[in-house]
Formats: sequence, C-alpha cells, structure tokens
Amino acid sequence: MSDLVPRPAGAAPAPADGDNRYKAVQNKLEKLGKAMDDAALDLESLRRSMRTNATRTEDVALAIENAGLDGKCVVATNLVSAALGGAAIEVRRLHDTAQETADLTHETQRTHSKLYGALDDIRSNRREKTPRPGFFDR
Repeated sequence: MSDLVPRPAGAAPAPADGDNRYKAVQNKLEKLGKAMDDAALDLESLRRSMRTNATRTEDVALAIENAGLDGKCVVATNLVSAALGGAAIEVRRLHDTAQETADLTHETQRTHSKLYGALDDIRSNRREKTPRPGFFDR
C-alpha cells in the first residue's frame, strides 16, 4: 500500500499573482522548489513501490502456474506484472522531469538573488521612498 496522500484540488505551492516584488518572487521560487523536491521524492517512492509490486506479481504468476491453475490466470497475472513494470518506467521519467524542474527552480532563485538581491537591500534599507517602476518613463 502506498503512503502517498493526494493533495487537495487546486492546491498550489505559491499563488500565481501579480506580486513581483523581490521578496515575493524569492518566496514563490522557494515554495515551488520545495514542492518539486517533495514531488520528486514521492515519485521515487511510487516507482519503487510499483517495481516491487511488479516483481511480486510475477512471483504470484509463477506460483499460479506451479499450482496448475488455469493458464488464463497466469497470463492475466503476467499482464498485470508487465503493466506495473511499464508504469514504473513512466513514473521514473516523470520523476526525472520533476527533479530537473526542481533543480532549475533552485538555479533560478539563486540567479534572481544574485541579480536583484543587492538592489532590494538598498531599496529596503533607506528611508526615502523609491519611485515606482516606470516613473521615469513618462
């Protein structure tokens, strides 16, 4: 039995809103990276479980055959084993994609911090108000 728990429908790690301030973007990237890391771990757990179940099902098919039961049962059980093995391969691909997305998210967060962190420090630590973006374009 799997320990995976489905998330509520519409549950997002971070809201997709128009808040593009430095700290808000950093927070969203951090939440997304963590969610993708968690998803990759869950997918790896699922893949292992499916692989184990595929092996067990193959053993059951062999036991059914050795018990002399109807050949249809052996064929059906082997088909289940093959389906679980194939699904495990696809879950592995999904895991790899989730892990790549997590890695890219963490890289994006570091790059964003490198590009805009110092500017945010300057803007956040002074008493004078800073003009909003686009103020000088008028």
